[in-house]
Amino acid sequence: MARMTQQTDPATTPAPDGALDRFFKISERGSTVGREVRGGLVTFFAMAYIIVLNPLIIGTVPDGTGNFLGGGDAPNFAMISAATALVAGVLTLAMGFFANFPLALAAGLGLNAVVAYSIASLPDMTWADAMGLVVIEGLIILVLVLTGFREAVFKAVPVELKTAISVGIGLFIALIGFVNAGFVTTGNGTPLQLGVNGSLEGWPIVVFIIGLILTIVLWVRKVRGALLIAILTATALAVVVENALHIGAKNPDGSNPLGWNLNAPAFDGVVATPDFGLLGQFSLLGSFEKISAVTVVLLVFSLLLADFFDTMGTMVAVGGEAKLLDEHGNPPRTRAILVVDSSRPSPVARAACRRTRATSSPRPVSVRVPAPASPPWSPVWRSSWRRSCRRWSPSSRTRRRRRPWCSSGS
Repeated sequence: MARMTQQTDPATTPAPDGALDRFFKISERGSTVGREVRGGLVTFFAMAYIIVLNPLIIGTVPDGTGNFLGGGDAPNFAMISAATALVAGVLTLAMGFFANFPLALAAGLGLNAVVAYSIASLPDMTWADAMGLVVIEGLIILVLVLTGFREAVFKAVPVELKTAISVGIGLFIALIGFVNAGFVTTGNGTPLQLGVNGSLEGWPIVVFIIGLILTIVLWVRKVRGALLIAILTATALAVVVENALHIGAKNPDGSNPLGWNLNAPAFDGVVATPDFGLLGQFSLLGSFEKISAVTVVLLVFSLLLADFFDTMGTMVAVGGEAKLLDEHGNPPRTRAILVVDSSRPSPVARAACRRTRATSSPRPVSVRVPAPASPPWSPVWRSSWRRSCRRWSPSSRTRRRRRPWCSSGS
């Protein structure tokens, strides 16, 4: 029985055009520069919410001494947002230039909530002590990568389990989107409920539903830039609705329940001077003075375990979407990807590749079924010989010779 193999047809792969194309293997992966730019814009707009959400999670929780992240007695959202954006940008560039893999990195929503509510809020713990534990976890996982242990575990895990992890991450991200949109809320007697008191009402819900339906329609119809068009349309619609109706945001005390869930869309300018004073504010061993060594080990192990498998699922999901996995379900340059992912123990929040998306479009795929029983005079063989002869012929400066099996009539 013939075995079907999936590979890229060299005859249909366009030649690299320029140094940028050759370095990032854009044409080799079946994509174009324009497609990569659209994918990058979609990735940015799909991940930009973390610049707002990360400060709302780690910036509103006081530590064990009553101080907020940054050392003050009140939240400093601007400082946290600046550090979050800087770390995400630097590590995304590192993933592209060092690992040459289409992953965008930003703050992980799983670990930042754990650090905020389970570590920093412990008695006498400070935010610097909590971030020190994050740095320790990052250094440990980096050592595991450099020694080859993490890569060995990655390749030993079955493809089905890697896929299941990526599905779980996708469901988690989808749930975050539904909650942020106000489509689902905490239920009365149930974990979740639709809208407010079980009903969907309010202009924010209308904007969300329009954006979701537009995304599905454009995606099904295979419109180029479908996600980008839907995101920009929903964003513009939200700004127009807010400026026209002045709905406002929901308040922590429960008032204005039909308002925007996180913050009201507004346009307050384009450029502002960022404050990066939060970078470097961590105490590597300060937690050992506040809690026992056993507790420190357990907390670090918990962060390590979540980070270990979270990255695994994301790499497989993104690589599979971009058709960059081998037959065993492993992405190319696995160790380089893991090194970049592991070398990110940020003092603000883990810049983990949980919120990621492939910017490369799937490469062209041809399915070939070997047929050794075909006679040499069949059209399939003659076509293959012609391509082989053309590719093998030297330049016009030298005497053009044909291979022994290339005849004038083939």
